[in-house]
Amino acid sequence: MTPPPKKERILVVDDAVDTLEVLQRNLASQGYVVFTAQNVPEALRLLEDTQVDLVITDLKMPGASGLDLVRYVRENLADTEVMMITGYATVEGAVQAVKQGAEEYLSKPFTDEELFLAVRNALDKLRMRRAAQVSSEDIPPPHGIIGSSKVVREVFGAIHKAASTPATVLITGESGTGKELVARAIHYSSPRASPPFVPINCGAIPHELLESELFGYVKGAFTGAATTRAGFFQTADGGTIFLDEISETSPAMQVKLLRVLQDKEVFMLGSRKPEKVDVRIIAATNKNLQALVKKQSFREDLYYRLNVITIDLPPLRERNDDILLLIRHFAAKYAEELGKPAPRFSDEALEVLKNYHWPGNVRELENVIQRLVLMVEQDTVEVKDLPSLMRFQLPKEQGLARTLAEVEAEHIRNVLASVNGNKTKTAEILGIDRKTLREKLKKMEESESPQ
Repeated sequence: MTPPPKKERILVVDDAVDTLEVLQRNLASQGYVVFTAQNVPEALRLLEDTQVDLVITDLKMPGASGLDLVRYVRENLADTEVMMITGYATVEGAVQAVKQGAEEYLSKPFTDEELFLAVRNALDKLRMRRAAQVSSEDIPPPHGIIGSSKVVREVFGAIHKAASTPATVLITGESGTGKELVARAIHYSSPRASPPFVPINCGAIPHELLESELFGYVKGAFTGAATTRAGFFQTADGGTIFLDEISETSPAMQVKLLRVLQDKEVFMLGSRKPEKVDVRIIAATNKNLQALVKKQSFREDLYYRLNVITIDLPPLRERNDDILLLIRHFAAKYAEELGKPAPRFSDEALEVLKNYHWPGNVRELENVIQRLVLMVEQDTVEVKDLPSLMRFQLPKEQGLARTLAEVEAEHIRNVLASVNGNKTKTAEILGIDRKTLREKLKKMEESESPQ
């Protein structure tokens, strides 16, 4: 079966007519648009009027050589890759070709598969570089959400649908996937865009204070309540309240939230008179609420009230095509803050960043890029500049003969390293509070200390 047509345009330069015909026929069979030239001057005339993605050139030709063409393309056509083929294969020739900027080097004779693989590799590098250099303006995301992958486009569609209805929304996904960003996008795309958007991290407020923070209190409600103070629900009246980490609320608070959803009213702490509120609730969690309902640690009726519209955010490892766009976005953002040019990233560094598993998702990626923009002094970020956790990913022959505690300890160390030792961010990524993290770190230290 003939492969589907490709948009990539390839220029083949060789003084041997037979070789040109074979290469043109084989590459065209793969769906590429192929141009040919028998010498460097002819190739240069074609390149003046025609944009091509890849130049495949012979090394030895009468007059100007393939190396001259490679040098010209590298100095004048930044958006074109170059590949060298030659019947005079030497180590010195290969080294010189690569130094001049050739992405691939093939010695004659080569098989069709070797040719196709080398072409795919060169074009993959070109696509990677283009993606890293695409401006975020070229892909208009809703309210700052960066991405063009299929899974993110599906999230865009869900945001559009959620914005057109007043229904309650539940956003699920791992820590660092951008749940608050999605909540903001829904709010600012909805008819409630003008009134306030009020984000609350339920896990960051002690249980005994959460009620007064959410619903407010009247004067004299408790010791120290010298004045009447409105809560976050009153502040968000007419707009949207975002309840992040909803799974961390106590059973008593869950009952009160259920009342708000059912009756659209709140009771200020110390008051017997309800207050009507017109607030849209968007909740988020990095935990499986259905599993918590089965364990009876989360109210089933509240779960169904929240779960009218569900948006599940994919982890960054499932958005591989978006990583380069995010790198570009964060590099430009932090470079502008520092008043310096955004750094370039070498192909090798981009490859490492793209293949990293990102346990902390977009938040971890942003943290890494911010640190690179701040710390790297040269114009280009190389592999050596990346965190050591990314640079050294040799497979470990550990097998399955490890305890659960050992696996957990290794994961905690990896996450800590990925956020440069920040315990607050580590706790967020792991989905636990700082106290639990401290206890786990203490146990790890005790188990590793000599007896």
